Amino acid sequence: MQVSLVTLGSHGDVLPFLALAAALKDRGHRVALAAPAPFGDLAVRAGIDFHALGTRADYERTLRHPNLWHPTRGVEPLLQTLSTATEPVFAWVQARWSAGGGIVVASPNSLGARIAQDKLGLPLVTVHVAPFLIESRREAPVLPGLAAARRLPSRIRHWLGRGGDRYVIDPAVLPGLNAFRDSLGLPPVRRLRHWWNSPTRMVLTFPNWFARPQADWPEQAVQVGFPLADRYGDRAALDPEVACFLDAGTPPIAFTYGSGMRQGRAFFETAVALCRRMGRRGILLAPQADQMPGALPPEILRVAYAPFSALLPRCAALVHHGGIGTVAQALAAGIPQLLVPVAFDHFDEAVRLRRLGVGAELSRRRFTPPRAARVLERLLGSPQVAQACREAAQLLAQEDGLNATCDAVEQAMAA
Repeated sequence: MQVSLVTLGSHGDVLPFLALAAALKDRGHRVALAAPAPFGDLAVRAGIDFHALGTRADYERTLRHPNLWHPTRGVEPLLQTLSTATEPVFAWVQARWSAGGGIVVASPNSLGARIAQDKLGLPLVTVHVAPFLIESRREAPVLPGLAAARRLPSRIRHWLGRGGDRYVIDPAVLPGLNAFRDSLGLPPVRRLRHWWNSPTRMVLTFPNWFARPQADWPEQAVQVGFPLADRYGDRAALDPEVACFLDAGTPPIAFTYGSGMRQGRAFFETAVALCRRMGRRGILLAPQADQMPGALPPEILRVAYAPFSALLPRCAALVHHGGIGTVAQALAAGIPQLLVPVAFDHFDEAVRLRRLGVGAELSRRRFTPPRAARVLERLLGSPQVAQACREAAQLLAQEDGLNATCDAVEQAMAA
């Protein structure tokens, strides 16, 4: 079967699709991936046909937008990027469908793929990599920028989310989306987040012990485990420099603010001061060296990238933004996590980790060396946290989220 995969975003969004493409290819299917241009080299290395959405300059421009990593203002540049990609995604999907049929597997933000389903009648599987975008009155996600809202009943959080749709998301996206649909002879979309899921099949790539299934989730949703995908990232193994650093002393605390972050200098400055205060070694993961606070002491190492499946089992803890891919890798490694959420789904992931007993959260304002040291010492010294981390790692080891996702896609093909 021909499988056309489409996604937009950074490493945490693209790598699961790249891993899925490789796994489906291993099963004998003909696959191609459309994603932001910087991921072309990774796709080629994995032997996957690749179609670039936008240019590297476009991608970097979005990541460097001053509002992107703001809890509430970040939605505007994100939605602009999604809207710009709608017609190119539709054109690519249409060309693939006309040439070979098959099935399309897309993230919910790949709006052109959903339009293609409406226009061409093609089979589409919508893949959600995080629970944040799954609507539910029973267990509504925690919204960014509304710290007090997490203490409200779920139904109130749900209606706050509906308000965000009505007054922020839909006005930003629907005029352009519906103009394009009108040119194709399609009726207008009234509410984006109600429409963007395939009505025939959704795959939720997070396990039920991390996000409990809800009775009001869409009936076409299938829940599987985390598709751990870091082996398809920038490096397949630890660099010798990193391996030597790990061998040279006690397990360090790892720090990352995500592959897409371009405004992380304050975070890493605090990380350095925190390691000094605690007398701990540290490893800082940041693609751009300009996020570093000058010269680093010998007990702290900065690297552009390291595969988490190889790095994190050798670390004492992970301090990070809260991206779902990073969360899953730390769960697999069985180490505690301190989240410093930035935007989007990060706040929701923090609540889920606290519920599991494997992590804690500090706001960016409260992420100071004294406070962070107290939280990390509590996490590292707690037998209960250590036990919860072991249990989560055991649960994750019993699953194969990637192959379960492949199974769900093949079942959609058969249907």
